Amino acid sequence: MVKKLVIVGNGMAGIKCVEEILELEPGQFQITIFGAEPRPGYNRVLLSKMLQDKSSFEHIVTHDWAWYEENGVRLYAGERVCNIDIAARTVETETGIKEPYDILILATGSLPFIPPIPGAQKQGVIAFRDASDCETMAEYAKTYEKATVIGGGLLGLEAAQGLLNLGMEVEVVHNAQYLMNRQLDRTAAALLQRELQQQGMRFHLAKKTVNIMGRNRVRGLVFSDGNRLETDLVVLAVGIRPNTELAEDSGLKVNHAIVVDDYMRTNIPGIYAVGECAEHRGISYGLVAPLYEQCKVLAKVICGRETAPYEGSIPYAQLKVAGMHVFSAGDIREERNETAVMEYDGIRGTYKKVMMRNHAVTGAILFGDTAESNSLLGMVRRGAPTAELTSQDRGVSRAEEEAAKLPEEETVCACNSVSKGAILRAITIDKLKTVEEVKNRTKASASCGGCRPLVAALVKNASSPSAIAGAVAAPAVQEVVPVCGCTHYDHDSLKTAMVTARCQTPVEVVTRLGWTRQQGCELCRPAVLYYLESLGLRDRSASGQLVGDVAIQATAQRSGEWVSASLRFTGLMDLNGESQLFSESFQIGGEAFAEAAWLKKRLSAVWGSRTLPAPIAVAVCPGPEYPRGVLVHDIGLSRSPAGWEVYAGGHADHPVRQGRLIGVEENAEEAVLMATACLQMYRYNARYGEKMWEWIERTDVLVLRESVLDATLRSGLAGNQRDYNADRGTG
Repeated sequence: MVKKLVIVGNGMAGIKCVEEILELEPGQFQITIFGAEPRPGYNRVLLSKMLQDKSSFEHIVTHDWAWYEENGVRLYAGERVCNIDIAARTVETETGIKEPYDILILATGSLPFIPPIPGAQKQGVIAFRDASDCETMAEYAKTYEKATVIGGGLLGLEAAQGLLNLGMEVEVVHNAQYLMNRQLDRTAAALLQRELQQQGMRFHLAKKTVNIMGRNRVRGLVFSDGNRLETDLVVLAVGIRPNTELAEDSGLKVNHAIVVDDYMRTNIPGIYAVGECAEHRGISYGLVAPLYEQCKVLAKVICGRETAPYEGSIPYAQLKVAGMHVFSAGDIREERNETAVMEYDGIRGTYKKVMMRNHAVTGAILFGDTAESNSLLGMVRRGAPTAELTSQDRGVSRAEEEAAKLPEEETVCACNSVSKGAILRAITIDKLKTVEEVKNRTKASASCGGCRPLVAALVKNASSPSAIAGAVAAPAVQEVVPVCGCTHYDHDSLKTAMVTARCQTPVEVVTRLGWTRQQGCELCRPAVLYYLESLGLRDRSASGQLVGDVAIQATAQRSGEWVSASLRFTGLMDLNGESQLFSESFQIGGEAFAEAAWLKKRLSAVWGSRTLPAPIAVAVCPGPEYPRGVLVHDIGLSRSPAGWEVYAGGHADHPVRQGRLIGVEENAEEAVLMATACLQMYRYNARYGEKMWEWIERTDVLVLRESVLDATLRSGLAGNQRDYNADRGTG
């Protein structure tokens, strides 16, 4: 039975949850989203872009109307949920729409904080929080000239930048002694202020507004020191507060925000909270990256997947403020920390400061050049020793140096969770040449833009002559990574050596190939046993074993990679009961459904008990009326008007990979032969633990396609399986 999942909130956190759930379990939930704004999903980080010349709301949309329809998500836009009936498990909107739920996610976000200043309700006083506020500011700019922003934090500076773009005179009033005082120190703030003043902003620091003048609409501000400032428009950007009214009215536990545990669960079973409205271990986060980290955990919880608990996030901001790159992470307070490193370049306008406590890195600030942000963030998260801060000048820019030494699994774009490896694969496979092409392909730098220098460095490094030459010569100079510490062989050379040395047992592998540990380890034991099996080397009658078959088998199964049943089927063919299978068949044609059932049975008989480098997921679809994610499985077989389409190399989890079309066969028996040939090539040639999509990307799908489309070679591949030949007479 499909569960009903309701999300209250169509903001960045709510949609991210849906994206993660769709990647993990497409089709498992009937998803409904309620959004208070009459708009599709958009990026709030880019609100100021709406106020730039020739820009509009469409430029910041992340999920257009078509996305909801294509993914089977029902969106109630412009519908504010006002009540949760916990007993009946329903939500109700202000217009009377009721929707039942099995699982409810509250992603209600936050509201602008309106300070208790007399006159704050006058006409011409607005907040800066959503797209409607931007539209209001644009309308005022058509009539009025002078605008004042109260708030010198990130949000206030973004609003001020937008008003400048609209052609207004802009004053910024801030109650602290320097800008962005929660993220920057005085030096970085002074650099930022200087740049903004050159753009035309004027600042009034350490000022407290005590009154907003004007009879019906705003005419000016009065400060606590008695000074006044004339203005036509006041934009309040002094902070946000979690939107918890719905939760409070419904009986959920609320402190500063909705209280959740390490799995984003509230005190009411079946109800979760995520994003700015959630409070985890006493903290509610207002930045994108922590919200996305919460969404990943919550999606796995809802989909029934194992996941590590969410243990909180290191607060950091990697931003582009009015054209200047700014990064801040961790604890930067001088009263609690010492300065480990400080670098200031007045000519280039760059600044770096790293804080430490007890010789461990605790915080960092970068201004102007944020190329080191990822490595510094990693140090802050680990509490790395300050000795790691030493660097060498290699004659390249700092961005290029950081890009080169960043591990491939490290995240480059925190807003969209894009790793260095994903960017490099896109650059290589799609032959990307510019940052814009990378952004369009991967979404890296598409949000706040703070990672753009690092993305640019990756593009430059990947396209440099040395990188190209290295890529061409990669097979000859590639670093050999041993299977484990017991041997100097990597996976490929180990297989060759086992064949050359005619090893038939694990003991022979150890003695003939010079293992350093006679008992092996948890990494090599299952790999050795697998290669003996898959290469047809193993003498089953031999008694000599590495540590005994039982121990090897147990180790392999614990690893989660090699198991006796490596094939599993998903989707339609998992329906229980023959009667249900064939009652469904009348809707799509009995012949197609019977073929699908036979195909699944045949593949199960052939491969259900055979070992493979990694577990394989197979989707069998008897027709377009029953889409079952064929393109996001290792092997996908789909009935079409031309016959059976065979796909290979799909992957539903992150990073998502679309299966490649291998070929089309007229009947199910030939489709089984093609799928079998694909699996046999994978079994022979892949490295132990290497997933099918990884093997195809490493070796090139053309090699696989040309091999299995050759009728003679395909028959040979299929005929080499004793289990397959024995099964051909059954059905």
